[in-house]
Amino acid sequence: MRLKSFTAPTMAEAMELVRQELGDDAIIVSTQRAAGQKGVRITAALEPADADLAIAEMLEDVSDSSAADDVRKAFADHGVPQRLADKLVNAARTAELSDPTLACAAALEAGFTFAHLPEHSAPRPFMLVGPNGSGKSIAVAKLAARSVLKQRQVGVITCDNIRAGAVEQLAAFTNILELDLVRARGPESLARVVESTNGLFDLVLIDSPGLNPFKQSDMDYLQALIEAANVEPVLVMAAGGDATEAAEIGQAFGEVGATRLFASRLDTTRRLGGVLACAESGQLAFCDVSASPHVASGISPISSISLARLIMPQAPIPAPHDQTFWTEASPS
Repeated sequence: MRLKSFTAPTMAEAMELVRQELGDDAIIVSTQRAAGQKGVRITAALEPADADLAIAEMLEDVSDSSAADDVRKAFADHGVPQRLADKLVNAARTAELSDPTLACAAALEAGFTFAHLPEHSAPRPFMLVGPNGSGKSIAVAKLAARSVLKQRQVGVITCDNIRAGAVEQLAAFTNILELDLVRARGPESLARVVESTNGLFDLVLIDSPGLNPFKQSDMDYLQALIEAANVEPVLVMAAGGDATEAAEIGQAFGEVGATRLFASRLDTTRRLGGVLACAESGQLAFCDVSASPHVASGISPISSISLARLIMPQAPIPAPHDQTFWTEASPS
C-alpha cells in the first residue's frame, strides 16, 4: 500500500487533491483536522477496494423529465433545511440530467464528500463518537466483524465507563468474534492502551462514552481522549430526528476533530434530512451506514448514487407475471 498525505482548507479541496494525484481508485485511510483546526489532512492509498456497495442496489431507478423539481420535492419530503436544499437543487439543475436519481447523485457529489472507512488497514485507530443512543457500540461491533471476515487482525478498545452495562454489551459481540476487549479509563489510560497495540493489529476500533454535544465539559473530555491517543474520531449519528438539532450535533463533534459521519439506523427511519444537515454543518465526509440491527450484516459504505437512491422515490418492482397457461382438458 502506497500512502500519501494531503492538506487543504476544506474536505472537498483535500479530496480533489487526492483525486488529482492518485485517481478515483484511491482509498481514504485516515482523515483529521489539521493543526489548530486549520483545514483538513487526508491520508490516502492506492489499494483495490472490494467494499460491498449493497445499498446502491437496494432500489431501482426511475425516470422523469423535471429532474430538478423532483429532487427539490424529495428533499422537502426528507426535511432537508431550505438553505441546504436550495444549494443542492441548484447543483442538480446544473448537472442537466433528465434522470432524477442521477441528478440527485450529482447534487450530493457536489455538496458532500464520501470517504468510506477502510476494511484492511489504517495508520491510526478509529474512535466512534456521538451522543447517547446513537449506536456507537453496535457500529464498533459491525466494523470489527466486517474486517474479521476479511481475515484482518482487529483490536477493540472501550473507554465507555459511564453507561451501565456498556462494557458487557460490547464484550458480548467481541467474544463471538473471538477478540479481546481492552478497557481504558480516561485519556492517560487510553494513550497507554493504544500505544501497546502498535504493530499488533491491522485496524484498531475504540468505543467511546455517549457524550452531550451541548455540554462543554463533555466535549472537553472527548477532546482530551482524542488528543491523548492520536485517534481519528468518527461521528455516529442515528438517522431521523430534527435537522436543526442534527446540524448542531455535527458542528459540535466536528469542532473536536471528527471528519467522517457514520449514519446508523437507516432501517428505522424514512427521513434523511437530519443526516444531510449534520454532515454539512460539521463538514463531515459520509463514510458508512448501518441498515440492520444484526452485527454480521447491514453495514455498507455509502456513495452519492446509493444515498440518492435512498432519498429519491423509487418505482415499485413489478410483480412477476404468472407464466402458467390453463387449457381445457381434451376429451378422452
